[in-house]
Amino acid sequence: MLIYVNGFLKCGAPLVPFFSRKRESFFIKPTPASYCSTPGPRDHLCFNSKLRYSSKSVQVVETSAIEMGAKEEKADSAALSSYDDAMDALSTLISRRRGDRSPSVGNRDKLEQVVSYLKILGLEDKIKELKVIHVAGTKGKGSTCVFSEAILRNCGFRTGLFTSPHLMDVRERFRIDGLDISEEKFLQYFWECWKLLKEKAVDGVTMPPLFQFLTVLAFKIFVCEKVDVAVIEVGLGGKLDSTNVIQKPVVCGIASLGMDHMDILGHTLADIAFHKAGIFKPQIPAFTVPQLSEAMDVLQETANNLKVPLEVIAPLDLKKLDGIELGLSGDHQLVNAGLAVSLSRCWLQRTGNWDKIFPNGSNETDMPLAFCRGLATARLHGRAQVVHDIVSDQKDSSGSLKTPCGDLIFYLDGAHSPESMEACGRWFSSAVRGNKSFPTPVNGYMRNGEFGRDLNRDRVSKQVLLFNCMEVRDPQVLLPKLVTTCASSGTHFSRALFVPTMSTYNKVISGASAIPLDTRRKDLTWQFRLQKLWERSIQGTDAALDHSLNPDGITTLPPHDFLCGDAPHCGGPAGGTHITSSAVMPSLPLTINWLRDCVRRNPSLKLEVLVTGSLHLVGDVLRLLKR
Repeated sequence: MLIYVNGFLKCGAPLVPFFSRKRESFFIKPTPASYCSTPGPRDHLCFNSKLRYSSKSVQVVETSAIEMGAKEEKADSAALSSYDDAMDALSTLISRRRGDRSPSVGNRDKLEQVVSYLKILGLEDKIKELKVIHVAGTKGKGSTCVFSEAILRNCGFRTGLFTSPHLMDVRERFRIDGLDISEEKFLQYFWECWKLLKEKAVDGVTMPPLFQFLTVLAFKIFVCEKVDVAVIEVGLGGKLDSTNVIQKPVVCGIASLGMDHMDILGHTLADIAFHKAGIFKPQIPAFTVPQLSEAMDVLQETANNLKVPLEVIAPLDLKKLDGIELGLSGDHQLVNAGLAVSLSRCWLQRTGNWDKIFPNGSNETDMPLAFCRGLATARLHGRAQVVHDIVSDQKDSSGSLKTPCGDLIFYLDGAHSPESMEACGRWFSSAVRGNKSFPTPVNGYMRNGEFGRDLNRDRVSKQVLLFNCMEVRDPQVLLPKLVTTCASSGTHFSRALFVPTMSTYNKVISGASAIPLDTRRKDLTWQFRLQKLWERSIQGTDAALDHSLNPDGITTLPPHDFLCGDAPHCGGPAGGTHITSSAVMPSLPLTINWLRDCVRRNPSLKLEVLVTGSLHLVGDVLRLLKR
């Protein structure tokens, strides 16, 4: 498991002095090219000595990221203002509030509308030249795309990756050679598209909704940047998704299918599979993972009708990686990695590049070195991501270390469906067990005086759930699924914190946007409902909670000993029922600061906080930790 130690670049790509690997020393001082913390037999995967096409190695990506971050830090206020203007313009394209599923245009006309935008931008013929990998699915499609991009980049190709949603900054959706597109280039392509479409809007052509605009912007970026391969993740469904204007992809993939977005895609697995299979194109090869028979029958029928050679791919065999761990954690990622390997291999073969890159005739069962490196270095915000927060130790007036603080570790996963929540629970339990034997590094280094000494033996580990979900989700399914999965592995939550997100559905924000600190008039009704469900269904209590708020709309924070033992009040409204296993928190920024204060006050405390239920929540937490 690769662990992110809290460190981010302004460009949005998580980058740290090194990736610390389980079972390896945390004490080796990192170098600019360090991706393994200790030398050993796996070092051949850390550099590109055996690969013929090596222009997009991991080291080059890291160096480019550092240079990009330094350049953007020096951007003048005019450029920043222009970026804010772009975010304001994008926000006007949010045509409806999340949860309102009524389409803004007829489904039959949706793809025709996207094609018309491509014509206005002069892209209709040019996108036919893109060599596309197109991926749909309910869960795992984003990870599959990230693995595929990393594999082909490590094979030496110039890659473009379009995914959704973004967590901290909209530029995360567009990657060139493994990096979020730079602010400068984003603005260039954004305003070119915006002005052309605005000019036509005068002639009666409506501006596209947000996702349609972002889709055509992705095509604009990939065409202008002359990428060798464009890896495109479907936004929602497949058949009627904006990305389905791609007529001749090189290969298509269908990740795991499940019950999600049923108000749009249908209430049966067969209905959902029908939409996902809509990305199949006549005689274009397609790959999928093992599915339930109800879904597989639909995929196979669609493939037969279009004469599509459809192959079912088994999860990746870890033995093929020679001990190397995947860059994305969790057993479920073996399914996505297996699909990505097949998609990448097929893309190389169909574009005539396989024999060029592997002239020695690697057979179908071999795992090329470049594939291993791509799988090991793939990254994706907010999916099985571990961030060790930097909490400053308490010091006295002279600046000397007074008392070392405890540890605060965030485990972030944007799971929001029953299937993904189960996978999240398995990953969290495994990650927590794996961290019990090791000291916690801060930015890759141990604190002064901790070298050679494991303070975790004296620390009390507490697993805390930080949760929110959209009201269209069913927490009565999500929360029990998470808790029972964790409990089956021996992991139990000491406390649950229910908190509102900072993100709003009517505003596109950037990673540098101001963080709202005012919690007045914040409606916490949904969070109190979540707490009541937790206490009744999870803890087995049936307390009648008082959901009335103080006149100023602010609830109080729990006392700092709330996480260490019983407390008289747990963050509920003044005068409400005493709850000892959960708390409703007034705001996310206050919650993060409160957690930090808890470990400062208690050096023996090790807080392992699982953040899940919503990608919006995960993104907000990452924005706060970034600062």
